[in-house]
Amino acid sequence: MKIGIAGLGYWGPNLVRNFQAQPGCDVYMTDLDDGRRAAGARRFPAAQLAGNYDELLERVEAVALATPLSSHFELGRRALEAGRHLLVEKPFVESAVQARELIALAESKGLTLMVDHTFLYTGAVRKVRELIDQGELGRLLYFDSVRVNLGLFQHDTNVIWDLAPHDLSICDHLTGVEPLAVQACGGRHYYQHEDLAYITVFYQDQLIAHFHVNWIAPVKVRRILIGGDRQMVVYDDMEPSEKLKVYDKGVELTQPEEIWRTLVSYRTGDMRAPRLDGTEALDRMVKEFLDCAATGRAPLSGPAHALRVTRMLEAAELSLRQGGRRVELTELNQ
Repeated sequence: MKIGIAGLGYWGPNLVRNFQAQPGCDVYMTDLDDGRRAAGARRFPAAQLAGNYDELLERVEAVALATPLSSHFELGRRALEAGRHLLVEKPFVESAVQARELIALAESKGLTLMVDHTFLYTGAVRKVRELIDQGELGRLLYFDSVRVNLGLFQHDTNVIWDLAPHDLSICDHLTGVEPLAVQACGGRHYYQHEDLAYITVFYQDQLIAHFHVNWIAPVKVRRILIGGDRQMVVYDDMEPSEKLKVYDKGVELTQPEEIWRTLVSYRTGDMRAPRLDGTEALDRMVKEFLDCAATGRAPLSGPAHALRVTRMLEAAELSLRQGGRRVELTELNQ
């Protein structure tokens, strides 16, 4: 397949590298910045350079966007209208309205549309999903994530749109249920965009997900806690070896006839660190996109998943602007 990468800033070169590693994949690339195009040509001499986006569209069968969020909708629409399969760097687009328009356009033309939610393809997230599917965690009670570091500040968006898509996509993939509502609060300390935020997502059956994202933390933390009524999981992406730990811990209730005599006990069992598939997540994601484009099957991080994540981001932004008000997801359908 002939694949074009638009954008050679931070993430684009990673896409070029991984697509070039796929058998039978011819890579084309472009960027608005002359310096970045020249640097890309030096770093990837086997890739072909296009002078601009229109030229790129003429020469390829599929497009991967690694451009600023504000450009995703327009560039994505042009790619789909030209009959090109489309892979979009996270976050997908700026609103659910934009998301639905691109999804409808892709469906009408029979094209693959996929968002690069890379963490879904990591060995750790794949293993957690396996544990959930096998019933080992039991009923999910909570999802709690922390994704903080010192920088990198984004000039065109806030910390929610920059960091939260990673963990929102992981949560959506693992829970497999529609969110009901979102609340968010945050603060701006250095310029016009929020540099830290806290997001809470509410689901049915008392399942709650909480997300802490921050550009001004003294340390880099990438940690997720998932509580089930049978077992619990800690996923620490900064761990060099044991990234995933499964704890046989939980709470048990003994409830006799008199409700006021309910007894609470705590179950403490073993901890194990499952062996994880070490395949690079981006390599697996690229293979997924190419296979879906070739066969027409639905991708793991496809339109339905992308729309749910976009709606949560949009609801979080709305809540943030309205003083932390709880925003029902049904409001975004109006």
